[in-house]
Formats: sequence, structure tokens, C-alpha cells
Amino acid sequence: MKILVLNSGSSSIKFQLFQMPSEEVICSGLVERIGLENAKISFKTARLSVEDIEDIPNHKTGLQLVASYLLHPEKGVVSVASEIDIVGHRVVHGGSTFAKTVEITSEVKEEIQKLSALAPLHNPANLQGILVSEDIFTDAKQVAVFDTAFHQTMPVKAYKYAIPNAFLEENDIRVYGFHGTSHKYVSEKAIEFLDKQNAKVITIHLGNGCSMTAVKDGKSIDHTLGFAPMNGLIMGTRSGDIDPAVIFYMVNSLGYSLDEVNSLLQKESGMLGLTGYSDLRDIESEAEKGNADCKEALAMNAYRIKKFIGSYAAVLNGLDSIVFTAGIGENSDLMRKLVCEELECIGIELDEEKNKIRSKEIRDISMNTSKVKILIIPTNEELEIAKQSFQLVS
Repeated sequence: MKILVLNSGSSSIKFQLFQMPSEEVICSGLVERIGLENAKISFKTARLSVEDIEDIPNHKTGLQLVASYLLHPEKGVVSVASEIDIVGHRVVHGGSTFAKTVEITSEVKEEIQKLSALAPLHNPANLQGILVSEDIFTDAKQVAVFDTAFHQTMPVKAYKYAIPNAFLEENDIRVYGFHGTSHKYVSEKAIEFLDKQNAKVITIHLGNGCSMTAVKDGKSIDHTLGFAPMNGLIMGTRSGDIDPAVIFYMVNSLGYSLDEVNSLLQKESGMLGLTGYSDLRDIESEAEKGNADCKEALAMNAYRIKKFIGSYAAVLNGLDSIVFTAGIGENSDLMRKLVCEELECIGIELDEEKNKIRSKEIRDISMNTSKVKILIIPTNEELEIAKQSFQLVS
């Protein structure tokens, strides 16, 4: 059975084609910097690896490009679209409606659309992926895997907001948590690596979107993102935590509309608002050249992560490991260094030489004297989505 997995992020599309249940990767690729200059697509099979600069203004164009590479008469891996049996889609927000993986119907699409108000940078892209793949892979079953599912194990004291109870009971306003597929995958790998089933782990997913999860006995017990994927850490274009009073001040005193504030906090803030750049590679490059705004933004970003490491170590009542994952977490030795500095008080000691080594494998970058293991675990949300899609349909 061939399963195509589409993982549409806020500025990228990861894709992999699997042969299941063997989990063989037939091809993989990444569309990145969507809507930015120098957007590109990488495409890799057993016999070739290509990377092309393309004009990719939006997710629809990116998804159509993915399909053209898969079906290309020379570079492609399938001769006809009907060879693909299932298309598994990452969907960010499942609300209280979806606590598990589901086959996509018109009702499911309607609900994903309704939930777009809570995940405006993601659910529309996820839905676009579904609609485009339905047009191209007409014979395939379409399956949705929700980011929010892994966090359904959070206790009430972690997911409930201190507002009148009716908002939870009647309107389902609560912490849902996101990036669940990634946090689930890397936390399981960490537990396996540590060979400790009751491990206390903090998983740190750093990409254009960022989040952290406190994992105890393999279950999510707290998470930085909440009702929508907007709070917590500083992200590419999202502000992360902000005093709600700032929003009222912007509306009541500065004359902004609520829609304008929402757009500003979602699309014009975070690292973009601080530096003029949303891609951390650009920010690190500029910081190296002496750009003061970029240096300050990197320090702020790391500081926010450190605060959550401390609070989650307290929530877990101890700590066995912290895990860096996703595009920034796996590739930015600078960000890992800034995060781990001056955390010896809770047993975190980074080996700077190990930290600089590039690898696609799971690796321990902590000092031999470190009480807490510092791990880099490449996330594989696509494999997790393929496994869940296969289990649902088979």
C-alpha cells in the first residue's frame, strides 16, 4: 500500500511517499520559504536528489508542484495518480471534535474550515492540501491526523483556563496543544533511547512555529500552545505570550481593529516583528554581521525557552532529558547553545563540540557530567502520520 503524507506548515510543505506496512520511503521532499524570495523544492528518491528554485507564492502552487514531481515521467516515482492508495494529511486544529485520526468526509472538511479561525496560519493550508489532493489523487482515501490529539492526556489543571466554567462547558474554550504528532514521535524515541519507560522529558519543537511539551510516562501533561497555536514561545511571525491588556490598549487607545491586532500578532510579530526576517537562518546570518536587532531577538527567543524548561522541570518534579527537534531545533547549534547556557542549576550541561556536529541520527550533545541528557532527535511527523493512516484504513 502506497501512502502519501502531506505536512503543510505555515511556510513549508513536507512530503513523503511510503510503502506500508514496511515503512519504506519511496521518495521525500520539502517545499520551503513559501511566499518568500528564493522559494525552493527539494525532491529525493533512491536514484536522484534534486533541489530547484521555484516561484511558490502560496500553498496551492506548492502542492501542485509536489504532484508534478511525483508524476514526472523521468524524475517521478509513480506513473499514474491511482497508484497512491491513501493521502495522509497533517491538520493542526481538531478542536473538541477530533480526538483521533479520521477518514476525510465533507463534514470533516467543514469542521476543519470552521476551526481555521483558531489556527489561521495552518488549518487553511491543511485544508488546501486536502482539496488539491482530492483533485489529483481521485482514487485515494484521504485521512486527517490532528496535531491536538496527543495532548488529550493533559490534566484539567493544565488545560483549563481561569475564566468562568461555562466557557469550557458550553464553548469548549481550553488548552488544546499542537505539534502533537511531532511531540509524540520524538518523546517515544527519547524514551527508547534512554531505556526508561517512566522518563521525564521536555520536548522542544522549534520551527517557524514553536512549542514545548512536558512528557511524563509517555504522556503529554503540559504544553506551551493553548486554545490556538499562537501563545507560548516566540515564533517566526507569531508573538507568543503577551499580556492581554496590550490587545485592549491597541484597540481602545491606539485605534486598531480586532482583525488588525489579530493579523499583527499572527503574521507580523515574533522574529519577523523583531528583526524584519522570519527565517532563523537569515536572522543568524545578520546577527553574525553585527545586526543588533537580530542579536537581541535570538537572546529573547532563547530566554523564553529557558523559562519554560524551568517551569516544566518543576511540573515534572525532575528531568531526565530535553529534546530539540524540528527545523531550528535540529539544525541551529547557536539556538541550542543559547538555550542551554546557565542551566547547570537543573543539571543541564551542553558539550559545545558535540553540539556543532551535523547528523541526521539521534544524538546526545550533553557533557558526560550532565545529569540531564540533551538530545537532538529528528522529528518524523510524516512516518507517524503514515502509521496512523495505515492503522485506520487497514
